[in-house]
Amino acid sequence: MAMAILLSTKASTMEAWRDALLEVDPSLEVRLFPEAGDPADIEAAVCWTAHDMAELRRYPNLKLIVSMGAGVDHLMRPPGPPPGIPVARLVDTRLTQGMTEWVLLNVLRFHRQDPDYRAQQAGRIWNELPAPDTAERRIGILGLGELGGDAARKLQALGFPVMGWSRRPKEFPGVETHHGAEGLAAMLARSDILICLLPLTPDTRGVLDARSLALLPRGAYLLNAARGGHVVQADLLAALDSGQLAGAALDVFEPEPLPPDHPLWAHPKVVLTPHAASITIPRSAAPQVVENIHRARQGSPLLNRVDFGAGY
Repeated sequence: MAMAILLSTKASTMEAWRDALLEVDPSLEVRLFPEAGDPADIEAAVCWTAHDMAELRRYPNLKLIVSMGAGVDHLMRPPGPPPGIPVARLVDTRLTQGMTEWVLLNVLRFHRQDPDYRAQQAGRIWNELPAPDTAERRIGILGLGELGGDAARKLQALGFPVMGWSRRPKEFPGVETHHGAEGLAAMLARSDILICLLPLTPDTRGVLDARSLALLPRGAYLLNAARGGHVVQADLLAALDSGQLAGAALDVFEPEPLPPDHPLWAHPKVVLTPHAASITIPRSAAPQVVENIHRARQGSPLLNRVDFGAGY
């Protein structure tokens, strides 16, 4: 019998995912949730939400869970994955490229004073602002994994001085690297634009609070496309209102969707996108998913297997 794959995602992308998986391996049997059939047939699940984790406990022969994104913190919420079942996350070039595009868009937006020029346009004001110096605009990146590393390389190519922080010591060509609590404080103090691309773990939740934001140079900018839980929103709003932060580009929030009455929607210093910085493209991601399905069949090591201890 062909390996039965359970696919669970939003209805608008379900068929695209199914078609992409079958394009890579037409022999796969792909079932679309909630039409799972006999639970005993399901050996792998490709899914996205914490709700899926509760559902997957019904499948006695499950061997693999594949997350449809790079982050897996949402899958770790109670009840979490069924005990003993490995989880693989996506590390996809298109996903990485999309995130880097969002980072570059917003770094350049703030660096080139676009909000100020848009305000002048609204007021029909013809006024040339002092030109910024790229070589003096210091960029700090929280997280030097696949996403942070690619963003660092592209920002370097534009001439920005780039620093990076990670939990453990890490060498990265051309990047001034920091780690640990002391390293974080040192980098924050010199980051004119701070970019958060960290995984969300118990250690990184709330890392951008009033204390951390106060360490940034006055008038710094914040970009967050990691998870909403990294930022204490009340502290962020206070930093924006006080002028400690000159602006923020935010793609992630707690909760999501952001409530219609939330003050971030209308804040004049905030550029907001609805968790759309980088969207998984099924056709690009499918080869990696299918490869892991084959590896699970064969008992081979998985690509990008999640370390439950580290949380990513």
